[in-house]
Amino acid sequence: MDSYTERSFGAIERGVTGKIGIAVVDFQLAFTDARFPMGGAALVERAVINSARLLEVARANNIPVVSCYTAYNNPREIPPWKIRELHESFSIGDPGNALDPRIEDTAYDVILRKTAPSIFFQTSAALVFTKAAVETVVIVGCNTSGCVRASVNDAFSHGFHVVVPEDCSGDVEEGPHRDNLRDVGRRYADIMMADDIIDAILTNRALQRSVA
Repeated sequence: MDSYTERSFGAIERGVTGKIGIAVVDFQLAFTDARFPMGGAALVERAVINSARLLEVARANNIPVVSCYTAYNNPREIPPWKIRELHESFSIGDPGNALDPRIEDTAYDVILRKTAPSIFFQTSAALVFTKAAVETVVIVGCNTSGCVRASVNDAFSHGFHVVVPEDCSGDVEEGPHRDNLRDVGRRYADIMMADDIIDAILTNRALQRSVA
């Protein structure tokens, strides 16, 4: 037993309860397409592929999906990022802002522009999920150690049960990916797999398809 477990970290598992909503964090071409300086990470590619499977089932069962991309009107809107590329290639209209077509459904999803790490920071994401009577927010996207983790923290702070499917979240390197999932799994979220979420949706189709 490790020191965290001895102190009861991670002792309560909530899993998927009630209605589900899915938050899709920053699956934009700048991060998913190898043609862009920050794109092409193998873990992000895996996350896109598995998220696309999950989202297909979710949309077929009336589950709210909120997807976001990061972009800025001008330099005054950019936070003090320590990442050079975010200052140089994330202006509104830049090609890297486009959502990856494998996870995008503009006719179904609520699509938000964000300017901070979390999908919930000064956006309508929490309102969309609350209006739909969502209890569990499933967070997919990239990067695990950055914007996904920030979104987990905020979803938790808004009172949602939070689940991160490990194979639907990606990062530049595996170490930070594993470390951050382990840590949020001790505190704020349950770490599952895409197939677990799909099974939960299909097991409770009537509940997920109900309109709040």
